[in-house]
Amino acid sequence: MPEPQASTDSARAWGDAQLALLALQVDPIGLSGAWVRAGHGPVRDLWLGQLQQLTSCTKVPANTDTERLLGGIDLAATLQTGRLVQQMGLLTQAQGGLALLPMAERAPSSLVAQMVQQLEHATFGVVALDESDEDEAPVPESLRDRLAFWLDLRRTAYAEAQEALEALSPSEVERARQRLTHLSASDEQIHGLCTTAWALGIFSLRAPLLALRLASVHAALMDKDAVEDEDLQVAARMVLGPRATQWPAPSPPTESEPVNKPDTAPDNAPPPEPPIESVAQSEAPPPSEPPAEPPPATPPDIEELMLAAAMANLPPRMLDQLMLGSQTTARTPNSAQGTSGQARSAKLRGRPLPPRRGSPHAGARMHLLATLRAAAPKQKLRSMGQAPQEQGRLPLVQIRAEDFHIHRFEQRSSSCIIFALDASGSAAYQRLAEAKGAVELLLQQSYARRDSVCVIAFRGSSALILLPPTRSLVRAKRALAGLAGGGGTPVALGLQSALQTAQNLKRQGSTPLLVVLSDGRANVTLYGVGGRTQAQADALQGARQWRAQGWSALWIDTAPQPEAKAQQLAATMGAAYFPMPHVQAQRMANVVGDLMQLKA
Repeated sequence: MPEPQASTDSARAWGDAQLALLALQVDPIGLSGAWVRAGHGPVRDLWLGQLQQLTSCTKVPANTDTERLLGGIDLAATLQTGRLVQQMGLLTQAQGGLALLPMAERAPSSLVAQMVQQLEHATFGVVALDESDEDEAPVPESLRDRLAFWLDLRRTAYAEAQEALEALSPSEVERARQRLTHLSASDEQIHGLCTTAWALGIFSLRAPLLALRLASVHAALMDKDAVEDEDLQVAARMVLGPRATQWPAPSPPTESEPVNKPDTAPDNAPPPEPPIESVAQSEAPPPSEPPAEPPPATPPDIEELMLAAAMANLPPRMLDQLMLGSQTTARTPNSAQGTSGQARSAKLRGRPLPPRRGSPHAGARMHLLATLRAAAPKQKLRSMGQAPQEQGRLPLVQIRAEDFHIHRFEQRSSSCIIFALDASGSAAYQRLAEAKGAVELLLQQSYARRDSVCVIAFRGSSALILLPPTRSLVRAKRALAGLAGGGGTPVALGLQSALQTAQNLKRQGSTPLLVVLSDGRANVTLYGVGGRTQAQADALQGARQWRAQGWSALWIDTAPQPEAKAQQLAATMGAAYFPMPHVQAQRMANVVGDLMQLKA
């Protein structure tokens, strides 16, 4: 019954979004704001319209410079009047309300860093609107971690968002804020929040602090005099649930639960003698008292309630992402970074970066506005001691070498996903069919990034490049149509062909990413002859050569059970290991996309 479940999830997501609006109306500063994942559409427009009706919002465009964000020199007025004129920053205007950051996933790192720094001691909150897709990098973690709400409206149906929000009146907001100042949580409740966060793999202290603040706001909205378990469950579901990075470990058995202890006594050992007190008690007559009543059932622990509430709001595809994330935390020094290839600085073209001081030489161009901003505050000092200018003549701006600023750009090389497919064995046909589907899905998703895909199939005594690096979906379908399977497993030949292809791509300025689909049971050597021992040694040598280059890799184990040889090869080549006995095209494409985001 997928449709009722999808409808339930959509309604719950919209209900959480409505509750977040009321909480931000009462306490936008204490909750710090919200990270909202939603593309352009009626659902996001409806939510933003309600937000702007409830509290003041100041829009901060992604191309905002430092002076406009934090306040500084008004360059146009300064040049016109001949004296220093200051302007108010956008974050100063947002005090007491919210700073609205559209397209936050594409905001420059300098802008995000400045907003994060101001959030530590500012009097405003931030609503970061994220329009990224599943295969794109979201808002930086440094900003997300400081926002209480993580809302995902991408799957919310417009029909579920038709219910009007009952906004709080100014008197109700003031009464809730007054009640909020007197609310406090007990030590047990604070300990329960921290324990729940730890069980879900949340190691930032900001998360339980924001959850505690939301619990207090929820209690104030409900006109309560103290924070109750219901408020903590709402806070755990809305703040801790979306942040979860692991499944909670099972709780240890309590004292009342029987624990099966192994019998370590030998078979021929005599039974232990009972103590004297037990013998005396056994000889005594049974008491005449009535049997004791069973103890009353204890209420569920507060930590269990919060944990259950948080697990009801876990992110989608969490298992696959956790399996990858646990293996990709350590990077090699030369590992590729970025979802669209490695970044490199440029002087003439690419994504604009903030200007910096420098001399306009060797192809670098002067940044005129930044140079004038640097020179404007020093004009009065530089004009001292000079003869007065002729009447009616405009004042000259004195620019010196110390004021020079130059343009900076960033270019990203394209990425190429190399699929090395094990086309041997009886299950090759189903495996290859799903791999074809994954290639088509990845080509559709990566079109905007201009990434390419390459397919290598190894079977028998050879490895064949079925699809050279291409961005054409039509060419990929045509090349993969007649792919055959069966024969031996030359893993070493497949890795060698992938390494040669990756080296060619690197010389062309592209960043390779290898995805191997195999169970790792090599039985054909590098020279195309049989021999399992030598074939495994050759495969390990190919894995070491790949790791020496420092490129990213993913090993998808297609065996019915996790195969030790595949795990060994993945560890040797520094690849993320992912068991997938039943290969699925959509799942494979999602896993590759998640890996590219983790490498960003």
